[in-house]
Amino acid sequence: MPEIVDYLIIGAGPAGLQLGYFLHRAGRDYVILEAGETPGTFYRDFPRHRQMISINKPHTGWDDPELNLRMDWNSMLSDDPELLFTRYTDRYFPHADDYVRYLCDYASRPELNVRTNTRAVQVARDDGVFVVTDDSGNVHRGRRLIVATGFAAQYLPPVPGIELAEPYAEVSVDPEDFTDQRVLIIGKGNSAFETADNLTEKAAVIHVVGPSAIKFAWRTHFIGHLRAVNNNFLDTYQLKTQNMVLDGTIQRIERQGDEFVMTLSYARRDKVVRLAYDRVIACTGFKLDSSIFTDGCRPELTINDRFPALTSEWESVNVPGLYFAGTLTQVRDFKKYTSAFLHGFRYGVRALWHMFERKYEGVEWPSRELSAPKPSEMADELADAVLARINRTSALWQQYGFLCDLITVGPDGTARYYEEMPFDYVRDSDFGQADRYFTISLEYGRGHSSIDPFDVEAGRAWEADPSLDDRYLHPVVRHYHRGQVLAELRLKEDICNDWSGEEEYRLPLRDFLAPKLAEV
Repeated sequence: MPEIVDYLIIGAGPAGLQLGYFLHRAGRDYVILEAGETPGTFYRDFPRHRQMISINKPHTGWDDPELNLRMDWNSMLSDDPELLFTRYTDRYFPHADDYVRYLCDYASRPELNVRTNTRAVQVARDDGVFVVTDDSGNVHRGRRLIVATGFAAQYLPPVPGIELAEPYAEVSVDPEDFTDQRVLIIGKGNSAFETADNLTEKAAVIHVVGPSAIKFAWRTHFIGHLRAVNNNFLDTYQLKTQNMVLDGTIQRIERQGDEFVMTLSYARRDKVVRLAYDRVIACTGFKLDSSIFTDGCRPELTINDRFPALTSEWESVNVPGLYFAGTLTQVRDFKKYTSAFLHGFRYGVRALWHMFERKYEGVEWPSRELSAPKPSEMADELADAVLARINRTSALWQQYGFLCDLITVGPDGTARYYEEMPFDYVRDSDFGQADRYFTISLEYGRGHSSIDPFDVEAGRAWEADPSLDDRYLHPVVRHYHRGQVLAELRLKEDICNDWSGEEEYRLPLRDFLAPKLAEV
């Protein structure tokens, strides 16, 4: 019978390798199964047009590696300064081949336990142990299973005739193949506009269609919405060059001879039209491939059956011991924050490792003790600790609104400072049952996406209202009693993200903390 490891990970992409790194460093019993010949197989095929949209910024003007991670969306967390992606290329939007090379080095330098050419084809459970069978018939067993595969299947919406469309993952990326053709692209995300932009020089007509209005990342701050690097196509629509962006619901797609006919119900007016195309491409997103799970351990799905339903520990809600890491964890902050992307989930994976250490290894979440003889002096000490963190942390910066630092205060006035916990985990764990505690986070203000940031007049009206001084990213400190918010302090935004000023930041923070500490 094969050995039973404590942590069995499927997928040697960024999430699987990141978790493997922490487990390896802690001396834990783990193995990573990878379907391809090397780590990072996904990036050998995606993005299809090979330009990544995660920014790579080697030149920040800072020499602090923690601050640099605020501008580095591709590096994984490591103690090795050589394992920074910024050392691999200077391109702001890097080529995916460079990222494959980086992931291979990230796995090999610390000698992570990765088994390549091992594609998981079945996941079962036997007497509480997960049993994973690979495509060679080999069996791998683990007490806990962590799925870090990313999206392994394309999501197709329930539209009659959608099967006639060519999937984004398979359609040709050679523009010559679309010369003088009328092309329908279904979807309004980055993959749709990346595809449209690639075909602009050759296709005769390109229509991009979806039921909702386009959401721009520069307005919503959610980078999964349309990025500027992919929106050149909008010029070709607005400047009347045969291309269009259509808001509407596709009722059906039919094949008529050599053409594909789409029946569309407009969203902006009560009208139904039928339009003909030579090609139809579905850029409608991806989903978890749940087909490999047997009935005894198939995870419950949510959001159009695209994602696993997860607890605040990223554990399946219906299969104990089955965890998820990486982009699949975005179900906890769907289209709000950054768990869908490496620069967000690398911190989520570190938090998951701390959860494993606490839950299975008897190792408490790292913290440091803060103590002072008087509440007023403690307020000074905590204010200094909070400002030091928010002026440097990359985790709270990248996982704004999702991760927080935690300060618990005991009956004797002693405080403990914990870093980088998910808000939901604090609430659901014993930390959230403490009599008094504070959370520290970086967040955008309410309604931050309600105006166009480039609309000067709207901006003047907003800036004239002092109650809206927290529209941009800013520190938020909350005071809790057993999970209930008692008070909240929102420090003002700063154009340089420098919250070190005595009068504007430190004194208001100290004055907020002092009376709450005196109550303990």
